[in-house]
Amino acid sequence: MNGKESGSGGIGSLGELLVEFVCTEKDSHNRRAAPYVGPFASGAPGIFIDQAARVGARAIFAGAVGDDAFGDVLRARFDEAGVSNALIRTFPGVPTGSAFVSYNTDGSRDFVFNIAHSAAAHFPRDADAIETLRGFGLAAFHISGSTLGDPSMAKAALGICRALHEAGVAISFDPNIRKELLTDPSYMETVRSLLSISTFVLPSVEDAEVLFPGESFETFSRRFHANGARYVVLKRGDKGCIGSGSDGPVEAFDAHQVDVVDPTGAGDCFCATFVALIVYGQFSFREALERANAAGALAVGRIGPMEGNSTLAEIETFLEGRS
Repeated sequence: MNGKESGSGGIGSLGELLVEFVCTEKDSHNRRAAPYVGPFASGAPGIFIDQAARVGARAIFAGAVGDDAFGDVLRARFDEAGVSNALIRTFPGVPTGSAFVSYNTDGSRDFVFNIAHSAAAHFPRDADAIETLRGFGLAAFHISGSTLGDPSMAKAALGICRALHEAGVAISFDPNIRKELLTDPSYMETVRSLLSISTFVLPSVEDAEVLFPGESFETFSRRFHANGARYVVLKRGDKGCIGSGSDGPVEAFDAHQVDVVDPTGAGDCFCATFVALIVYGQFSFREALERANAAGALAVGRIGPMEGNSTLAEIETFLEGRS
């Protein structure tokens, strides 16, 4: 097993592992011939676990790749970050998952995903996988809504989260609602089921507009705290973030002014940094939120969804330079 020594306080995740290709021309909408760059290691939960490991977490991921060069890209990335490979399977006969992204001048993005018909859909989900996760000594387990677009994947992810929740593991959930994945009528039901058992509720502004239309952060955060959530954080993109703990005041940070090269993955990077630093227990809620905000700013500075992931030392250096 790769990664840091086992014990308590680990962080886990599961879901799609992808390689991503980025269109070098804006407004192509993935519909016309244009140069793409890649392959970059990707997949929202994969970005999360890579970042969690880089800020010092003992990390494990349940995922699957094909027996191909793209699978090698993902395995090498996790090996380098120190993510445990105990639950990363090689699934023969199908390709590694993929994503193609095209950026638009208005800031929006268009994706083409190959998840459900790729190795990405075959992440470990049996009783042995749950036992391995429990045996890793998890303090928190993260799910991204991007994993829930396929009914089979969604059912498996929800089942694992419920089993870990019952075992006392804190569930972290980023709704990460993507229009390209809203093909299953039970999708939103699964999202709401996960929200109901989450200790960490981590939506973006776009998620909140779908899930809590017309509600202020203060209104929906109070409802989640009353339901048992310990932390509720709203990622506001270029407006920064706002969050609350169940036992403290609302805290907010403005976004750092940085050159945006590639925003994909910044939210996953933010979530991983926040959850990992809370799990450490060495940072206050406000301190963890401040560093997550900085990690998100660092994430957008390089092309490729994981290429802007940062260590805790790099985050601290960035903040020192902004003080």
